[in-house]
Amino acid sequence: MTAKQTISLNDIAIAYEDHGEGAPIVLLHGLCGSSQYWDKVIPALSQQYRVIAPDLRGHGQSGVSDQPYPMELLANDISELLEKLHIPQAIVFGHSLGGYVTLAFAEKYPEKLHAFSLIHSSGFPDDEKGKTNRTAAMEGILNQGIEPFIAGLNPKLFAPEHLISMKEIVEDIRQIGLATAPQGAVNVLTGMRERVERNQVIAEAQVPVLLIAGEEDQIIPLKNAFAITGPHITQVKLTDAGHMSMQENPNELTAQILTFAKQVYKA
Repeated sequence: MTAKQTISLNDIAIAYEDHGEGAPIVLLHGLCGSSQYWDKVIPALSQQYRVIAPDLRGHGQSGVSDQPYPMELLANDISELLEKLHIPQAIVFGHSLGGYVTLAFAEKYPEKLHAFSLIHSSGFPDDEKGKTNRTAAMEGILNQGIEPFIAGLNPKLFAPEHLISMKEIVEDIRQIGLATAPQGAVNVLTGMRERVERNQVIAEAQVPVLLIAGEEDQIIPLKNAFAITGPHITQVKLTDAGHMSMQENPNELTAQILTFAKQVYKA
């Protein structure tokens, strides 16, 4: 397991990885993930940039608090983490849930962003069916534990063919999911269920925005990932990827992140 540092932010201990030197990049993982989601892209990124990859509260090695986790609370954690690390501005890349957090961060702390990116994410809220599914998932975790939820989620994260060709990676991601504290998962599912639409944050951003989608994503349809266009927005569709390009096609994702970061930082 990757060695992580831990920092106290108000009511919670947040674990994070901190690699490399130079202009800062922040990587935010998805639901029932951790900073380990990024283990195939951090080495190349950290050769040119300082890479900060936290475990969101309730995930990985970070602490668990009792209340629900609205996206704004998770965004506050990232803001405080950057302040503690004396990082005034960064590019934030958010995967799935991490993308929802990124949008909340961009709305509340635009002055702290050089740019931002959504990776397999979108600005849409849950529809009524989605909210019902979140509630059912929460009840299932409270009654049966995290394992049945991860058993249902894990296969959807990957392009169907990768469930066979990438068995070891699929299992690694399953184990990361199983390590999620059940109460942490329930708290963040509550926040995801109640999140508001933030497509306008993408549309009205005063900084560059990168939208990355997987051609075979079973969770975020391309039409949702690419719903917003504009001169400040770059859209990239990754082939050979479902919802987990950082594991399924890490070389291409890394290349896209580096291209974007170099344009933003003029490196």
